[in-house]
Parts: sequence; structure tokens; C-alpha cells
Amino acid sequence: NWTFGWVYLGVTVLTQVLCALLLIPRRPDLIAERSKMQAGTKKWDQLLAPLISLTGPLFIMVTAGLDARFGWSALIPPASLSVGSADSVGDASTVLWIAALILAIVSSLFTLWAMMSNPFFASTVRIQNDRGQNVVSAGPYRIVRHPGYLGAVIFDLAAPLVLGSLWTFVPSIITVVLLFVRTGLEDRTLQNELPGYAEYAAKVRSRLIPGIW
Repeated sequence: NWTFGWVYLGVTVLTQVLCALLLIPRRPDLIAERSKMQAGTKKWDQLLAPLISLTGPLFIMVTAGLDARFGWSALIPPASLSVGSADSVGDASTVLWIAALILAIVSSLFTLWAMMSNPFFASTVRIQNDRGQNVVSAGPYRIVRHPGYLGAVIFDLAAPLVLGSLWTFVPSIITVVLLFVRTGLEDRTLQNELPGYAEYAAKVRSRLIPGIW
């Protein structure tokens, strides 16, 4: 009976269903673009994209599941404690879990907002000349240049707490590092190859973290 796992899976599935319901009628071409690795994908992303897919959703779930099964780390919050308990540690850890769950939901919706705002929100990095790619500066792209990655970073950092597993921070942090690397490489590609992106970058200064980077 792994409640944390079911909650995490529920958030993930509901987000995917909502994404499909919103995108299929409005952006069927984007669904087709994201369905496979397209021609022109940068060589470095032919490695990074599948690697992130492994360390992210797959390794996070596998690590958390094994942790729950074998008890490698204490659950967050302890399964025996709940909101309203006289134990202040239990209360604090439960509040932390609820905060992490809210972060996971909000970050998922933030990524979905980015996807809805950008008709060129591909699953791999390439210049989509065949689809007439241009610079997108609306919606969350007014805040940072790569809002989809920002949402993913927040979600991946919240995931270990939602799943109640300290060991899950290992694949989580690896995924976040890979997302930072991919953000830097993608941003450089766009500045060099997408007309108008350098001007957009001069206006929206932050790649991933507002006011920092």
C-alpha cells in the first residue's frame, strides 16, 4: 500500500490527460512533432533527451519504489503521523509533504502553460524550419526563456518529497543537472540559429531561474 506512489502517479497521469485534452484539438501538429525524434535533432540532444527521460520519470519511480519496498530511508512524512498529530516533527514533515505536492502540481501546470503558449514546444532540440519556427515571447516566456525546463526542474525536486523517499533525490538531482546542461546548449543553439532569438534574449535575461541564470 504505497500511498505516496499512487499520489505521484495520479498527478503525472492527470497532467498528461489534461495536456492531451488541451493540445489535441488545438495543436495536433505539435502532438505529431513531439511523437518521435525528428530529423535535424542536434546530435548532443540525441543523447540528452533519452537520458533525461530515463533519469527523470523512470529512475525516480524505480528508486522510490525500491526505497519504499526495502526501507532504505525514512518516509517523508512518517507513515504513522498525520496533520493534527501531537508530534511536532510529524506535523512539520506532513506540511513539507503537502507543500511538495502543491509544488509538483503547480510546476506541472506551469509546464503545460509553456506548452500551450509555444507551438514549437518540441520534445527534442532542433530548428524547425519545416514548421516555420519563430521566437515565442508570450505567456511564461515573458518570465524566463525556457519555462518548460523550469517547470520540470521544480517538479523533479519536489518528486522525492511527494514520494517520501530521500534516496530519490539521487536521480532527481542528476536529472536537474542534465536539464541545466540541456537548457544552456539549447539556448546557445537558438541564439546562433533562430532569427530574432538574440534580441528576445536581450529582453528576457533569465534562461531558467528568474533573476539568477
